[in-house]
Amino acid sequence: MKFISTRGKAPELGFLDVVLKGLAPDGGLYLPVTWPQISKEEIASFANLTFSEIAFALISRFIGEEIEHDKLKEIIDASYRSFDHPSVTPLVEIEPNHFILELFHGPTLAFKDVAMQFLARIMNHALLERNQRATIVGATSGDTGSAAIEAFRGRDNIDIFILHPLGRTSEVQRRQMSTVLDENIFNIALKGNFDDCQKIVKTMFGNENFRNSTNLSGVNSINWGRILAQITYYFKAAADLGSPNREMDFTVPTGNFGDIFAGYGAKKMGLPIGKLNIATNENDILARALANGRYETGAVKPTTSPSMDIQVSSNFERLLFEALGRDGAATQRLMDSLTQSGSFSIPKIALKAIREDFSALRVSEEQVKNCMKESFEKSKYLADPHTGVAIYVAQKMKNKNNQMITLSTAHPAKFPDAVKNAMGISPILPEFLSDLFDKQEKYETLENNQSVIEDYILARTRV
Repeated sequence: MKFISTRGKAPELGFLDVVLKGLAPDGGLYLPVTWPQISKEEIASFANLTFSEIAFALISRFIGEEIEHDKLKEIIDASYRSFDHPSVTPLVEIEPNHFILELFHGPTLAFKDVAMQFLARIMNHALLERNQRATIVGATSGDTGSAAIEAFRGRDNIDIFILHPLGRTSEVQRRQMSTVLDENIFNIALKGNFDDCQKIVKTMFGNENFRNSTNLSGVNSINWGRILAQITYYFKAAADLGSPNREMDFTVPTGNFGDIFAGYGAKKMGLPIGKLNIATNENDILARALANGRYETGAVKPTTSPSMDIQVSSNFERLLFEALGRDGAATQRLMDSLTQSGSFSIPKIALKAIREDFSALRVSEEQVKNCMKESFEKSKYLADPHTGVAIYVAQKMKNKNNQMITLSTAHPAKFPDAVKNAMGISPILPEFLSDLFDKQEKYETLENNQSVIEDYILARTRV
């Protein structure tokens, strides 16, 4: 299968090239030329398969012959061996026809593990096959960084640099990154917010000399390999609950739009999904965009759900491209407007198409806190604040004719202060992380300056 850029100017590439590049040279994001179709009969058969078997059935369609099937199965099996639940992404019913899809059973207790464990092995395989080294640079609002560091730590052919906003992650999130001392791991605490981190990373990819001299690659949700891996759990959850004979709605707490775009991808592949509900915290650019058709950035507000404290949702570009009839030039114009003025108006035809598949709702800090408390009191379900945002939206958006699946993206122990403030309970880290607060930390605090960050990376990468 070949992949194209959302901005229409980059050449078509195969799967492994797309994964290694991360961002297209024209600044766009990669998507498959066509979405493979999964029949209703095959979806029904997924109810009898393991997570890894479903992942292979879906992922292999995008890879074709680039990786031998036996090798791909080996990579996928290894990716999910470290998860502490046999289902990998189990479902928990918290009220009639409302299920929580728990995505936090991986090694760093966040949904990012589902994709990152796979992506690290795929990238390592590609680099070994080509006898190459790579420099990975990523921005994180908390969970991507720890998941990437855990997945790539100790690899001889990869150096990884992760930027996180200084003081804007939870302490658990920071320590999961900063206590990994492998020589190929570099943590940067940027004096800025997540959007500043993301802007620096995107600018690096746009700098051809820097990109080539470092053999630069990315692991943020702009990387197609991550979106692809996340599509798997939509199919598995729906099949476990009776799909394709029943239509499902999904509610997703999202900031960078990658996790919910994976649901859109599943729908494009034939999974019967009713609505994809976008759950946002007070950084509500996505809710505002769907309400009034105006995508306009604002100041980032620190909240108890910091992984969603984002004003530029990178993967929204993928949805715009689809909603614009895959018109790369039109997508480019909107992205240029965003860069120049911090905003753009969504064309009416695209907005209509988006609203057919998506709904969105903003949740205040007080509403999140109350929802977390009520969920525990009524269902004995202990939710982290990101999941609290999603549960609130799911309850407002419930359709009596469809089952609701709400994605839980992080273990509550990753955000102990928010959980204790809402419920008076201090969630406990799993045993394998019990010494997290006793470990030595290592990270650099750097200025929010493109040259400073690039010089730091150039001085340390081993490419």
